[in-house]
Amino acid sequence: MMTMQTSDDSAGLWTLAWRRLRADRVAMAALAVVVGFLLLVLLSSTGLVAADWEDEVAVNYAPPGFVGADATARALAQAQLPRATPPNAFDPLAAELAALQAQVAATHPPVAKRTTLLFGADKWGHDIVRKTIKGGETSIVVGLVAALLAVTLGTLFGAVAGFFGGWVDDLFNWFYSIFTSIPSILMILTVAAVLQQKGVTTIVLILGLTGWTGPFRLMRAEYIKHSAREYVMAANAIGASNWQRMFGHILPNVSHVALVQMSILVVGFIKAEVILSFLGFGVPVGTVSWGSMLNEAQNELILGKWWQLAAAAGAMAVLVTSFSLFADALRDALDPKIK
Repeated sequence: MMTMQTSDDSAGLWTLAWRRLRADRVAMAALAVVVGFLLLVLLSSTGLVAADWEDEVAVNYAPPGFVGADATARALAQAQLPRATPPNAFDPLAAELAALQAQVAATHPPVAKRTTLLFGADKWGHDIVRKTIKGGETSIVVGLVAALLAVTLGTLFGAVAGFFGGWVDDLFNWFYSIFTSIPSILMILTVAAVLQQKGVTTIVLILGLTGWTGPFRLMRAEYIKHSAREYVMAANAIGASNWQRMFGHILPNVSHVALVQMSILVVGFIKAEVILSFLGFGVPVGTVSWGSMLNEAQNELILGKWWQLAAAAGAMAVLVTSFSLFADALRDALDPKIK
């Protein structure tokens, strides 16, 4: 008697993983939060959101709920013109100033709607909400790109070491032992001190070049295990080259390990960027990130101004928690032992 094959038996790894993720409400909620943050990063990078975060829309240290100035008042303030200057026929400068005021008022007509600053303003009068969005763009981009670099290096090194073995494996294990023998934060600070040049690219290189050890260890073990399996031996029998077997046959079967490692590293690298910027090794002056906001907030707390700290720390906590929950759920969903 023939038995019907179930859909779970015929479905692939990624299909089964997606079904498990959809059944996990916490994972889907965390994924929605992560996608929301990534959408904000995209809109901020294209200038559709928080492009004017450096505009002075309020007084210094405006509290949460402060109502910002209208468009005309902001334009006059940016032009550094008095709001009311009586014309004087005997003073040509006064007449010229009045003409400039009229021109500014004509190009920036008054608006009835005023901007409410939910989290107030910083010491320069910048809107904290827009500043947090722009800072999130820097921190999240650093986390994503640095994690991609670290996973790429770890996968490449692990594939070569696990597939070839012998002295090649010993060489990579020697480098791995050197990097892991030093605490990660000390390694990061050492590379930052050597490079000395501040910038987003520098932070990405610092984190990527020091974070490849975790993916290397796991990918090396996977390649050692898969190199002895039948499908790889069959590929060798039909004349497939070493690189074809490594990246054409084995890599698709272990790519889920690299994906999980990347999701975990993104969380760690976002926190590492915040630490570097807080200590002064991060983004340069003129670039905002969550770390630089926290660096500013430590001085503001002495004055009782807590809202910049609450905005930056709250946004980072929500993203890191959501990304961690999603990474754990993704790891469980891609585990072939869980059915």
